[in-house]
Amino acid sequence: MRVLHISPHPDDELVGAPATLMALRDAGHEVTNLALSLGRPEDHDRRRAEVVEACRRAGFALTVTEPPIAMSATDDRGAAQERVRWQLSMALDGADAPDLVMGPSPHDVHHAHELTGRAIRDVLARRDDPPPWWMWAIWGDLPFPTAVVTFDDGRAAEVSDALSAHEGEMARADHRVHVDARSRLTAITAAEKVFGFGAPALAAGRAEVVTEVVRRGGRWLLGAPRALDAGNPLGRPTSRQVDAWIDAPSPRDLAGGPYD
Repeated sequence: MRVLHISPHPDDELVGAPATLMALRDAGHEVTNLALSLGRPEDHDRRRAEVVEACRRAGFALTVTEPPIAMSATDDRGAAQERVRWQLSMALDGADAPDLVMGPSPHDVHHAHELTGRAIRDVLARRDDPPPWWMWAIWGDLPFPTAVVTFDDGRAAEVSDALSAHEGEMARADHRVHVDARSRLTAITAAEKVFGFGAPALAAGRAEVVTEVVRRGGRWLLGAPRALDAGNPLGRPTSRQVDAWIDAPSPRDLAGGPYD
């Protein structure tokens, strides 16, 4: 299976759902990270070198958008979203079209993550039979997680080592701490969020969740709740429609945006 991961920024591939990507990699699936931006222009060379090394350590193939998409707070977000749509359309029309698309939720708070999520939504919605979409959240939350991945300290160390390649970003804000703490918290909350309140706790000290949606009959349907089987990762769609959530405007946009 071919997995296309969409990174708004270099390092999102190792902050959003890194243990999930590594589990898919270990099961023999081809994981490609599409890095949409490289931060501010003066940081492009550094961040390109960092994401190349990070993906080498993680065992992911890498494509960097050329030229990198400008997604900073003062950039044209509409133009950025249109370029993301074009990049994803090209990937879906290519000879190595993905069987699974992964990327941010359209409600992940950060403007670049949200515009990327909306672009993924728009492109997949226009397809007759698009691949499933797995969403992660870094800055926001997933109200409908459907798949949980449990992992151990060895995997956590592997994620941290690959994330450490993003030296400049880790010096600015050490997301290794974020990813480590989130994995421990998710191990406590995931069972009830995925399987229903009152469900038995997970028998693991670390976990990660994603939300799977599948486009069928012009509707977004949630995937079946499950513990991820990386060898057979795609679930059957349920009848639960989540169009209202996926298509809803960003609360930050409704409030005038975070920078006004």
